[in-house]
This record gives sequence, structure tokens and C-alpha cells, in this order.
Amino acid sequence: MSAQHPHRGNTFLLGAVLGVALQLQQAQLWPWPAYAGTLALALLGAGLAWKAPRPGAFAWLAAALLTWSVCGLRAAAFLAGALAPQLEGRDLRVTGVVAAMPQPRETGLRLRLEVESALLDGAPVRVPGLIDLSWYAGAPGGGAQDEARPPPALQAGERWRLTVRLKAPHGGRNPHGFDYELWLWEQGVQATGYVRTGARLDALHGPPERLGATWRHPVEQLRQRVRDAGLAPGADAAGQRAMGVVAALVTGDQRAIEREDWDLFRATGVAHLMSISGLHITLFAWLAAALVQRAWRRSRRLCLALPAPTAALAGGVLLAGAYALFSGWGVPAQRTVCMLATVALLRLSGRRWPWPQVWLLACAVVLAADPWALLQPGFWLSFVAVAVLFATDMGAAGARPTGAAGRFLGLLREQWVVTLALTPLTLLLFGQVSIVGLLANLLAIPWTTLVVTPLALLGVLWAPLWQAAAWCVQWLTVLLQWLAAWPWAQVSLPMAPQWAGALAVAGGVLLALRLPWGVRALGLPLLLPALWWQPPRPAPGQFELLAADVGQGQAVLVRTARHALLYDAGPRYHQDSDAGERVLAPLLRALGERLDLLVLSHGDTDHTGGAAAVLARQPQARVLGSIGAGHPLQSLRPIEPCLAGRRWEWDGVRFEVLHPPRGVDATAPGPRAPRPNAHSCVLRISAGAPPGASALLAGDVERAQEQSLVAGGALLAADVLLVPHHGSKTSSSEDFVDAVRPRLALVQAGYRNRFGHPAHEVAARYQERGIALVQTTRCGAARWSSAAPQEPRCEREAARRYWHHAVP
Repeated sequence: MSAQHPHRGNTFLLGAVLGVALQLQQAQLWPWPAYAGTLALALLGAGLAWKAPRPGAFAWLAAALLTWSVCGLRAAAFLAGALAPQLEGRDLRVTGVVAAMPQPRETGLRLRLEVESALLDGAPVRVPGLIDLSWYAGAPGGGAQDEARPPPALQAGERWRLTVRLKAPHGGRNPHGFDYELWLWEQGVQATGYVRTGARLDALHGPPERLGATWRHPVEQLRQRVRDAGLAPGADAAGQRAMGVVAALVTGDQRAIEREDWDLFRATGVAHLMSISGLHITLFAWLAAALVQRAWRRSRRLCLALPAPTAALAGGVLLAGAYALFSGWGVPAQRTVCMLATVALLRLSGRRWPWPQVWLLACAVVLAADPWALLQPGFWLSFVAVAVLFATDMGAAGARPTGAAGRFLGLLREQWVVTLALTPLTLLLFGQVSIVGLLANLLAIPWTTLVVTPLALLGVLWAPLWQAAAWCVQWLTVLLQWLAAWPWAQVSLPMAPQWAGALAVAGGVLLALRLPWGVRALGLPLLLPALWWQPPRPAPGQFELLAADVGQGQAVLVRTARHALLYDAGPRYHQDSDAGERVLAPLLRALGERLDLLVLSHGDTDHTGGAAAVLARQPQARVLGSIGAGHPLQSLRPIEPCLAGRRWEWDGVRFEVLHPPRGVDATAPGPRAPRPNAHSCVLRISAGAPPGASALLAGDVERAQEQSLVAGGALLAADVLLVPHHGSKTSSSEDFVDAVRPRLALVQAGYRNRFGHPAHEVAARYQERGIALVQTTRCGAARWSSAAPQEPRCEREAARRYWHHAVP
């Protein structure tokens, strides 16, 4: 990157970014000696390319090979510390230090532990150095006779000795879904689990022991004190919610923000302002630099020792880094600090590179620190926004608007340019965009960054300012609620394929550039493939099943040529999270689906936990189910009873309810009422077009109901069976399995779930009959089509990457 060869730097940096991108596509890692060999080749090639007068593609290839090798070696070294499979589900006695401020939850708390030692049956074992734990108030695993005990008040930096059960990080794998395993990988967490307590366990292994406070993690200790002081009870419900937003702005604790507020912020396009984002760090750096420069100029001695602009630049970056560290050192904050430090070092060294080279260097530096950031939406949003602002800059300072009106017009123009460029990218990444986002950001950005955030930060020094910041948040929330109530405030579109999304992003950037309007107009046709994209649907007479990976629960999407049905809505995970919010609503939005019918097999929470969230986003959907009269869902939507003999047809596909029988009120309460499982709505679906494949969705029926269906002569034969009761040993009787005779049996259950689903004897029963057993724990979301009934498509296999957990 010397002055004699200005293009050499661009070539090398492009290759470096490409090498990272290619390595992140690997489904499995190579052995580390292979990466060491490619690293040696890369270093040799880089040395030759540097001396060559025209390195060209040689430098590009050497840089790509270099970053490919380094990223692979880092991943291999990290993966070597993974939790051994034989330690999963075992009672381990671990000693460690609380490495981050604990997160309170409805059912207990969540903590991150830096492990110092671990014992299994008194013998030392090796476990990952950083683990995430849940400490439940109900003491799971302690025995039914143990009374529920809330966890103690933990503080960051404390050393504890605990009995825990661990497992490898394992998240749901769904189309267009959140990659939980990548999220933990980026943070260095290689095991999750829960604390085991109770009288029996305490007598066997010893009770939880606080071994004392330590000096470690002082920033986390300070963050926790600040957060807890801000969230202390005393205000009304609205005030507490506003204080949660303030706490998130100061400490980076995004879980302090209520889910309803997150929904509002996303609908109005200001969610990036309510967490520690690149915008906050950059603004803080700018304000800190201005203050340092003003104070520096007051001292002649300091100015003689170091010019004020230089001191301001260095001070701004250092103070921004301190703010990012205090706010939790999240991935967005790390990226921003790397970018700011890169630009500052270039200026301090006297280099004046063109903006594309500066931009590429910042990208390369960020990826050198965290290669896996390339797969995060925030990386693309921030770097595309910066590139567009660079490319559309007004140029010389004299060309910039002056005065209050000029500055406001400049802010308006920058916000318009960024919105225009990022809207297609937002649609590509999230499938939705806020139409009122431009107006909301014009009001919220200056209010949040110039009023709320400074008050919140100063509140660390003087507590009453926190309350002032909370009042400002409440005023902003009222305005955002008004904007969110506008018609078409938020628009959702089906997720387009990558080629269509790339064209749309290019079109948005072209429209935002400072070019003649005749050239900008060429960006409009580039938007059309993404805006008009519709996912392919089954042909008339055929249908498709998508068994979502929702953990220990059940949810199956059935699609025909023009209709959609959702069979069950997955579990509720905890107070603020359920399968409807986290999995099903985003999945339906990404596929562009409008549900015609929601079928709830019965009232258990692992089947209905996400129903409220789904219905909130699918107001047109009818509900059919075996739900008790007192169930909370009865107040949300009229629920038609699911009774045997009910039939309908969509697009040549036949649907028939086989259970529960007519004449029995499955929803009637009473002391002698059977278990909800006995009421499960059993649905058979059959294609009208060749090959005429069929599916049977059996809910949680047990042996007695299975025998009743077999004895009653119901048409049970099907190509695919949703295994009853997640594979429990109380279901899948031999007569029932023989009557269905499926090619494929789908099991929806959570990884290492406490019920042991599917039971070993049940799995063996299917395998003895040559029936392929597909489990969501191994497969992820499973897609099956009546037009090709032989093989399902497993999301975990089709989109596998090396950081994804492979079930042993």
C-alpha cells in the first residue's frame, strides 16, 4: 500500500475481505495443519506480490489465502475447547467467576460464568472457559419434593462454586431464522446449561457456595451497579419501562427494554437508537473530541507539546473506546471503535487516502478482529451507510451548508440518502421496512443522541438526571406510538433470494449517489425483482409441509397453491419470549404467508405458547382447535371446535379431521375431564394430484386414542407422520404405526429435552419397520413436499456451517 502503487493496497484489501467471506462458507473445518500450510503459501505469495511491479491478481490471491488461513486457524483453535459430548447432561461441580452482570428473568436469572475448574464425581475434567447458565427459581432437577427457592443476588466478579448440567450450544435452525449458535460463537461461549439445586442435590454435591468477591471484571461490576440503581423500583409502569430504555443506553443491557417497546422501535425504524450502536459510539467520539480540543487549546504548554486537533482526534477515539467498554463491549461497539481507530491512525500518520481505500481498510481491520461479524446484519448496514455517505459527501468544507437552517437541511439530506440506500438492504436482511422511519429518525436521532443519551450518561454521576432522561424517553415514545398508528407505517415483503437482494441494494445505492437523474433512474428497474418477488408455491393438487424447529414444542406450516395452515404454534420459552415471536412470525413474514387457518391441536403450552403472537400478526386467520373454555386464547379470537368428520378442500388438496370424536365435548371442564392430550386434533391431508401423497398430523394423542382410531377404521395411511406426543413412550403404539405405515416420521422435540423425547423404544419401533425417523434436533426445520415425498429437506444440513452443532 505504498504511494508508488496506489492500486496495490486496494487489491490486497479486497482479497483480504474475500478470503474471510469464503472461509465463512465452509460446512466443516479442515485439520489445522492444512490451514498452516495455506498460511505459509499466503505469506510467501504476499512477499512476492509486494516486490512485483504489477502484482495484480497475485496480490489479491495471496491476501485472500492469508485471511482464509488465519480465520480457519482461529476457528480450529476455538473449536478445540468445545464441551466433550460425554459431559453433556452430567452433574458437574464447577468453580468460576461471574463474568458479566446477571440478567434477571421471570423464572430466575441468566449468568455468564468464567470457569476456573470443574469436577465430575470428584475427578477434574476440562470444560469450556466461558459458559452461559440459567438459575431457575424452581430448582429443576432437584426433585418434586424440593420447594422453589429464588436464586441469590449475584454480582459480577464474584467467585461461586455450583453444581451444573451443561450441553453444547444448540439453537433452532429455520429458513431466514436467527443463528443462535453463531451469536454464542462470536461471544466465545461454548456451553450452556443450568444450575442444579435442591435438598437432595445439595446433600450429594454440596449447596451453591459464594467463595467471595474478586477484583476481576471491574467494568462489569460498575455496569451492574449503575443498571441496578437505575432500575430500582419506585416509578409507575410507564416510568419503569422508560428507565429500562435509559439503562440500555448507558450500560448496553438491551434486555432491560420491554418487548412491546422493541416492537414499537422496530415499527418506526428507530431500534438502532435504543441500543449501543455505531451511531452512539461515533457521536460520543465526536463530542469527546470537541471537548478535548476546546480544553486543550486553553493550555499553551499542551498546544506546544501536541497540536490540539491531534489531541482531540486521539482523545475522542480513546474516550469512545472507554464508552464502548463500559456499555458491554458488544459487537457493534467493537466494530465502530475499530473503524474510528483506523481512520484516526491514518490521519495521525499524515496519509490522505481516497475514501474507497479507507473504507476497505476499515472493513479489513474489523474482520481481522472479528471475522464472523461479516455474517451480522449490523455489519452490512453500518458499512453500506458509511460508504454511501462517503460517496455522496458534499466535498469541500465551503460547499457544506452553514447556519442552523443549513445544518438542518444537511441532516435531512443525509438521512434521506441513508434511508434510500439502506431500504433495499433492510428488506433483504429483515423482510420489512418502516415507511415512517425517515420522519421518525429525523425527530428521534437528535432527540435521543443530543438529549436522552447525554442525560443518561450524566445520570451515572448525578442520579436525578436519569429520571429526566426517562421523561424524555416517555415523550419520544408518545410520538412514536402516534407514528406507528399511521396506515402502512411498516411494510413487509417476502424475503427475496440473494441475487435479487443484491440487485436491489445496488439500485438503492445508485439512486442515492450524486449523479445526474438520468443515471440514477437506472436504479429503479434493479429494485423490481426484490419488490415483486414471490416464493414458489406448490402446484394445484399438491401441498408442502414445513416442520419448524421450535425446540420442545410443535408447529407445522402447511401450504397449498393459494392457502396456508399452521398446525400448532410452538412453546412459550419464558415471560418475554415464545416460538410465535421468535420463530413463526418471522418465518411467515419471510415467506410472505397470510394464514387462512390456525389449528391448535390442544391446550398444552408447548403447542399454544406462540399462538397469541401469531394471531397478532395474522388478524385474518381463523382458529380451529381443541381448547378449553377457560383458556386465555378464547378471549383473542373465536375458536371453532375441532371434531372428527370435519372436511374441506383447498386447491385440490383434501383436509379431514379424524379426532376427537363427535358427541364428546373436548373442551368441557370438570374434575373427571381427560388429559388435554386425549383431545388432540388429528388432521389428515392428502394431495389430489399424482403421486397422491398424504400426511397425518397427530398432535399429542396417546395409546388409548390411537387404539380408538385404529379400531374405528379411520383412514390413517400416510406417507409422512408427525409422530404423536414428540415420540413419547406413551404414544406410537405398534398397531397405530402399522396402520399409518409412513415412509417418513417427523419428531419435533428440543435438544436434550428433560422428557427424553423421542424415547429409545419408540425410535427403535420406527426403525425396525424401515421408517425414516427425522428429528428437528438433527435436521432443523424439515421441509417435505407431496410432489417429491421421498426425501425431506433439512435446514441444518442444507445451510450447515462449521460453528453449527452436530448432534452426536
